[in-house]
Amino acid sequence: MAEDGSKKSIFTPLVCVVDFHHQRGPEIEHWIGAPEGSDPGEQNDWGLIPYMALPDGAHASTEEFSYFSLVHKASEGHDVEPISVFGMSCCQQIASSELLYRPEDVTRSAVQKSVVVITDKPQQFSALREKMSVVTMAWFAQKDFRDLEILQRFQESLLKQTGHEDDRDQYFGLSLREILHDYKWQALVLFKALLLQPKILFFGSHCERICQVQFTLISLVPGLIRALRDCADPQMDSYAETLKQADGVRTSDRGSLLAYMGLPLQIFGKGSIFGPYTPLQQLDMLADYGTKSYIVGSTNSLLLQQKDRYADLILHLDEKSLSIMSPSLRQALGLSTADRRWMDFLTQSVNDTWDESDPSRPKTHGYTGSEEFIRLQFEEYILALLSSTKYHKFLARQKPGEDPRALLADVEGDPSNEFGSYFIEAWQETENHKLWDKCTDSHIFDIVEPRHPCAGGLTIEDVQRRLAAQVAELHLDERFASTKETVNKRLADGQFRVTSAFNRVWSDIEVMREAQRKRAEDSRNEKATATTDENQPPWRKSVDASTLVQQQQQQQQQGELRPNEEGRPRVTTVSELGKINSQEPPSSRDEST
Repeated sequence: MAEDGSKKSIFTPLVCVVDFHHQRGPEIEHWIGAPEGSDPGEQNDWGLIPYMALPDGAHASTEEFSYFSLVHKASEGHDVEPISVFGMSCCQQIASSELLYRPEDVTRSAVQKSVVVITDKPQQFSALREKMSVVTMAWFAQKDFRDLEILQRFQESLLKQTGHEDDRDQYFGLSLREILHDYKWQALVLFKALLLQPKILFFGSHCERICQVQFTLISLVPGLIRALRDCADPQMDSYAETLKQADGVRTSDRGSLLAYMGLPLQIFGKGSIFGPYTPLQQLDMLADYGTKSYIVGSTNSLLLQQKDRYADLILHLDEKSLSIMSPSLRQALGLSTADRRWMDFLTQSVNDTWDESDPSRPKTHGYTGSEEFIRLQFEEYILALLSSTKYHKFLARQKPGEDPRALLADVEGDPSNEFGSYFIEAWQETENHKLWDKCTDSHIFDIVEPRHPCAGGLTIEDVQRRLAAQVAELHLDERFASTKETVNKRLADGQFRVTSAFNRVWSDIEVMREAQRKRAEDSRNEKATATTDENQPPWRKSVDASTLVQQQQQQQQQGELRPNEEGRPRVTTVSELGKINSQEPPSSRDEST
């Protein structure tokens, strides 16, 4: 697709200073680069810049960045239309006691200000961010905010860069490698959600990170970062009005090929908004009936409390979670087998080259897993998606019985199914698809093969790869590292307890067996004694203990025995022993007599 730039205006970069006044709140103090006597804030209704430049929670950081979109109105007497411009603010603070010049209205312990740059080239934000940090730090180091020379020179340097542009897409601090490492297959869900144009909310406590993730996401659509002129207001639609179909294609020219394939897709057209940081003061625009879709970021938890009203999909950066609120959207964003295989391949290329000390670069310093590698894979993916969708429409127009030679010989069936049939159906209902379909050739699949990068049915390798990925996501190795020691300790303790229990059981059994043997032996002895007593004379029969005691007492009275300390007869001489042995019961002697 080609855009007619006859009505495109030239925007002059501006710099302003936003101060947080303890009584009046945030307000713009100075404009740098604007014509003398003019106020760009009033001319363009930029009353929300102070709230965008000082995001919620900025006071908790020594330095915080915020990115936001604005509408630059057309100048009177010029045949130009309003365009979207972008602001980047660098917020810092300094102790009031350190100021060389302290105004009378400064009553708090710290002074908080933001330096803001407004430009129509968001693709330069990556380099601009580093410059802003240095410039703002140098301005604060003067400790006298009346001196604006540093900011004036900074604005002049922006004018010199206007004519020097790089055709390459820029990165925005947070690399694609980090996104794939943190979100894995959910990164593709987020990318496909971008094409479906729902209401997407990015939430987190760190404003700059929220903004960077959004810019990184939209930069995955080739050329989109340079086609955001309608994104600041849902009523703007100049891109679609000036769009026309490409006349031809030079396959050796990347730009020509992308334009012929219909890129960039118009994600932010009529009814859509892109607000990297959106303060609460803009909620009315989000809830407006004319706002059908948007991608916005916020650090205020009030939006989470009303998430069902303001979002179809929420990416919570602090929790690294992706929540899809709409059931129909959840079905459309379900990844196919080919999608998961493709994301597993990309994620593995990042994990294999991951370096904690420098996440943005592969530790091998090679091409695989690098930023350029990942971006090329996403470009190949979206080109295959566009081509497969056109071939899907071509197949739908084919009637039964028509010449099969009109079909592509190397393509079997409908290749769009590899991207998810529900997703294709949902995408065909979006405004960006309708515009793309109208402004592209019906046979673009002759230029780019309509085939998913990882086309093919489900295989055992897919199942094994998914299981391995899920195990890795659960961090089982890390959990078992600490659990293994605990389990071994518990097993050792359990083994000791079981062994002790068995030892006690066997000991008890041995005691029982010993008692049983003793009872059996006593029983045998009793039986043997009973048998002996029956065969012996009565006086030799055994007597019980009471009878024996009576006999000992009688003998003691007669002086025959001298009991010892234990009550047993004390035998001291052989004659006494003989007397005891020869003594017979009287009854026996009487019978013999």
